[in-house]
Amino acid sequence: MLAVIPARYASTRLPGKVLMEVAGKPVVQHVYERTCQARLVDDCVVATDDERVVEALKPFGSNVVMTRPDHPSGTDRIAEVAASASAEIIVNVQGDEATIEPATIDQAIQPLLDDPAVVMATLKHRISDPEEIDDPNVVKVVTDKNNRALYFSRAPIPAIRDAADKEARGWCYYKHIGLYVYRREFLLAYAKMEPTPLEKLEKLEQLRALENGIEIVVAETQTDSIGVDSMESFERVKRLLEGS
Repeated sequence: MLAVIPARYASTRLPGKVLMEVAGKPVVQHVYERTCQARLVDDCVVATDDERVVEALKPFGSNVVMTRPDHPSGTDRIAEVAASASAEIIVNVQGDEATIEPATIDQAIQPLLDDPAVVMATLKHRISDPEEIDDPNVVKVVTDKNNRALYFSRAPIPAIRDAADKEARGWCYYKHIGLYVYRREFLLAYAKMEPTPLEKLEKLEQLRALENGIEIVVAETQTDSIGVDSMESFERVKRLLEGS
């Protein structure tokens, strides 16, 4: 089981976020250490296209590999690493998820261990903060009764039409936690697929799988995770990890 953490320095929304310091360590180092603690992960590597990331992680002795600079997405960066790996299952942990819990990573992996037909899995967490429902930076997911993804969106889904059902707003929204687990052969094929119309509109690459008829198992976790995609979220992460 190989976990790969894509760490692109030139993030569109918050450049350099993976190297922003929290509790004396870069954000991506926190991700690396937490990922290494996952029970089902055998090996972990940070995949980057920037020497600044390599240099920043040297003092910590983290496993870092350089990848091509022209990858359009984190999935493509992961696939480059997976192409030369022997692991049959590849875990994609986002480089800005500094509060990810090791047990949460194991929860995402488990569906592929339970069912050999599953080629891709991810996570959802029930939203408790009403502000996250309308926040386009918080991706929402809806699933069928077998925990297969129906759709991912930056918009509030499901839409609640009738006033009598408005009380459902407190429990029916799920946040998508952007951690993915793939079977290696599927990942290599997935990375070669052309971007799809809905993927382009929502700027959500997981929609490429759904638009190609691929099932994504979505495990529910009771533990939330905060991605650093703005200065506000960075301050939240600092408060959590520094206890201030």
